[in-house]
Amino acid sequence: MGDGSVVPRLGNMKALLGIVAGAGASYGLYKLISGQVFKKNKKIPQSESPGVKSSQQGGVELRPGSLLAKVSGLDVVCARPDDAASGEIIHQSPNKLELHHLKMLLSRLQTSDDPSDRSQFLLTLGNAAAFTVNQNQIRELEGIPIIAGFLPDPAPEVRVQALNALNNLCMNIQNQEQIKLYVPQVLELIEMSAVNSDLQLGALRLLTNLSVTDKHQHLLKESVTLLLSLLVVSNETLQVQTLKVLVNLSSNPDMMDDIVQAQAPASVLLLFDERTSPAVLLRLLTFVGNLKAWRPSAQVADELRRKQDCLFRVMLDESSQMHGKLVQMLSHPDREIQVQVARILT
Repeated sequence: MGDGSVVPRLGNMKALLGIVAGAGASYGLYKLISGQVFKKNKKIPQSESPGVKSSQQGGVELRPGSLLAKVSGLDVVCARPDDAASGEIIHQSPNKLELHHLKMLLSRLQTSDDPSDRSQFLLTLGNAAAFTVNQNQIRELEGIPIIAGFLPDPAPEVRVQALNALNNLCMNIQNQEQIKLYVPQVLELIEMSAVNSDLQLGALRLLTNLSVTDKHQHLLKESVTLLLSLLVVSNETLQVQTLKVLVNLSSNPDMMDDIVQAQAPASVLLLFDERTSPAVLLRLLTFVGNLKAWRPSAQVADELRRKQDCLFRVMLDESSQMHGKLVQMLSHPDREIQVQVARILT
């Protein structure tokens, strides 16, 4: 940030876990950073996907005759006479983009020296990628590695638009086979970016889409500690998105061994509180319900008890404070939360 202010990051996981290990201190940090406005959001499924492909203008100026104006679906009354390509598509909607338009966008993206132009080209490609025909054409043009190549771009707004474009492209199963290669970079963006930033949100949305089915979930088995650590320091929006990924992963029995062994901050239990947003709490209870459905053998349970600060000890072991927290939640004013808690306890 240009003003020299200190922005929280998740770059040092051990240090972060040290910060959040103390319940009192971590709760204060959590409340200080989150400052969320509580909103209700019910009917949480066992696994989640955003289900809506993002299309945005993002504050970018709509230039008459530009590709962005066309893809944004807004009427533009004039076009530059010398811009034949833009003139052809001026009144069409994103699903009407032709192959040569996408090819031109990818070409201009690779040759642009202006961060604002790169951001605009990626925004346009992302809007176009909300449609299956364009998802396929961008893949066939080898556009996925081109777009992913801007994940380390120096400009944050370019990185955000690259994530948003990949998120829409990820709605296509064939595209996921290429996008999965960039999971390490996406996880690094979450870890190194400012807490509650658009970069973290875009990265989590992409991981949510990629983890809807169990095909690529194994790529995230080392990320559980990162996700749990983000959960206790982020705002409501990021908490919801983080839990969508955790719910998806915990819906797969084959992932459970990795999940319960992951290091977890004890302060995650502080989220089981009436002051926590119902939208967060319902997803958190879904995650816990998935964990409770897992039944380790006596030998495995003994081995996990010897792993300090692992998720099993924090949330599942008999010595955990989880049971008491759940009993307290039976008196929560939200009826659906009461029902979920009762289901877990019984």
